[in-house]
Order: sequence, then C-alpha cells, then structure tokens
Amino acid sequence: MEEVFFMIMKESEINNIYENLEKKIEAECKRMENKIPYWTEDGIYQQDYAEKDIYWWTNGFWSGILWQLYHATQKELYLNTARKNEELLDKALHGFTGLHHDTGFMWLHSAVADYRLTGSQEALVRGLTAASVLAGRYNPVGKFIRAWNPDCVEEGEDCTGWIIVDSMMNIPLLYWASQITGDPRFSQIAVNHADTVASCLVRDDGSCGHIACINPETGELEQILAGQGYSETSSWSRGQSWILYGFTLSYRYTKNNAYLDIAKKTAHYFIANIGLTGYVPLCDFRQPASSSYLDASAGLCAACGLLEIAEHVDEPDKNLYRSYAELIIQNTAETCCNWDPETDSIVQNCKVAFHNDRREQTDLIYADYFLTEAILRLKGKDFLIW
Repeated sequence: MEEVFFMIMKESEINNIYENLEKKIEAECKRMENKIPYWTEDGIYQQDYAEKDIYWWTNGFWSGILWQLYHATQKELYLNTARKNEELLDKALHGFTGLHHDTGFMWLHSAVADYRLTGSQEALVRGLTAASVLAGRYNPVGKFIRAWNPDCVEEGEDCTGWIIVDSMMNIPLLYWASQITGDPRFSQIAVNHADTVASCLVRDDGSCGHIACINPETGELEQILAGQGYSETSSWSRGQSWILYGFTLSYRYTKNNAYLDIAKKTAHYFIANIGLTGYVPLCDFRQPASSSYLDASAGLCAACGLLEIAEHVDEPDKNLYRSYAELIIQNTAETCCNWDPETDSIVQNCKVAFHNDRREQTDLIYADYFLTEAILRLKGKDFLIW
C-alpha cells in the first residue's frame, strides 16, 4: 500500500513564514551593512562581533542565513553581504590564536557555503585552511578533538582534554575536506572523534552530557561536567540538538548505521520531552520544576536534524520525524517569533546557558539560522551547508 505523508503544516503556512522571514532578513541586510550580529539590545543588533570578538563561535551563522537565502532567491544582496562577512573572518583565520573547535560553525556557513554555491577558489582555500586548523586539535591517544582554549574557561581549569557535544556540528567541515581533497585523514579524525563523543557523552536513555574531561595523556575518561546545562547528570536541550543533528550528519557522510541509531535514540528522547512544553524545549530537560527557562534555538536545531533523519529512513518513520519537526517549527513561529522588519532578530525565548547567563531569555543569531534552514527544507529550497 502506498504511504501517504501526513502534513502538520499547510503549504500556505509554510509560505507565510518564509515570506515574513525573507522580508525581515532583507531589511536587516540593508540596515546592518558589514556587521556580524549575535544578539540584540533593545531590538537592534548594536554590537558588531567583527569588532567585539572576531573569534566568537557564532560569527558564521549570519553568513549561513544569507547563503541559504541567496540559494533560494538568487538575490545579489545576500551574496554580496555574505562575501563581506567572509572577508571579515580572515582576521580570525590569519590571527589563529583565538580559534578553537568551532571553526566548522564559522567557515562551513561562510567560505564552504560560498564554494559550494559559486565555486570560488578563494573560499575553497579558506575552508580547507579552517579544516586544517580543526584537524590540528586532534589528540591521537584519546581520539578526540579538544574543545576551547585556556582563555575560554574559568581560571585554574585545564581544558586540554575536554570534548563537548557542540563539536558534532563542527566535524562536517572535516568530512567535506576529505571529499574535496581525496585525503582520508580529515574524515578519519572526524570518525574517531564521533566515536569518542558517543562513548563518553551519549547515555543509554538517549540523553547526553555536555562536557567530557578526558586525560590527554592516557585517553581515559575522568569526569562529566555540567557545562551550559543544569548539572552533570542533566540534559541541556541544545546539547541534545547538537547530538541529534550531528550524528545524523555523520551518518550522511559515512553511512555508518551506528550513527543513525544514535541520532534516532537522541531524537526520541528530545521528542518525548518537547511535547510537555508546547514543542518549544526547556533550556534543560531536567532543570528544576521551578525554572521556566526555554531555548527555542534548541528546538529549531533539532527540527533541522529531524528533517535530516527523515531523508535517511523509510516510511512510516519518515512521517514521524518530519511531523515532529513541523510541530516544532509551527509552534516556534506562532509563539516565539518577532516578524517586525523594523527591528532585528526573529526568534525569541532562547537561552545561552542555564547558569551564569546574564540574560534570562534572549534572541540568538543561530536560532534565526536554524529557522531559515528549517523553513527552506520544508519548501525544498535549502542546500547542504553542513
């Protein structure tokens, strides 16, 4: 019997979100010129992270939004603005000392996207340089890519052996580099790192931890840290989304079924929790009942991951993952989005970290990126940026 796809969102609803999003991003483009945004103050992107911190891990996401919309619309405004941002990031690439495990977030969405869409040779060099930086952080004894640098952590902490779940969304840069160069070393590092993340941070119930501390001399796991979650045994929702989407992308590149199984297990855990809060996730699925922190960015990243899983499974599972992705997108668009083109940022109700975060709820540039990718996926106008 032929399977019938069950649609949660109507085509008109998808188109309406897309039209509002594109109208707003176009207005932001004209307003911001060369700024690299992160979050707003009083509804405006006042800080330029090209000036504030060129090494900041989110500095590629604005370019990612622009390249996705350029691919969908072919408007030169998006291409030209993305190229300016790509050039600004050269300061980080050549400065080197402030770079860490997030080179994937920074250059997959800028230079690699540029190369994939236009064939730019300058962009190719930037992307391969960033991949080499990431590969250079590999610890061969522990088989992991180390997170952060000493200036990124609290005084007295040694992060030489730390790995974090966010890294799963960065290692596609290495898979891409192997494809482009024909050199398997990049993808071998990515696979070894993914296996270490799976063994150290993914739990049997589908939840995950944020930071694993590994002895850099022996490769032995020493402890798990709370990181941006509530506790070392809790379940930080954006970390869950990094794992969910990241292992699906590793499956896309390697066709290792173990990675798809991990992605599905973590997806089921995510799905089971978001229904309790109207399909906009808590900051941490195990945060105290007295806390009401949400993180819409986690939901939208997970939605993109669920749509990616749907591409690799058969019916009726395909319907399951896509339907939950649509529920997340639909509810986020209805309850968490600011569509006013006179103000900056779209997705509200985000949270950077459960503890030590001066903003209880905020907007974040990567939430807007994942909304853009998600809605373009539903319209069939996206391209593989990871």
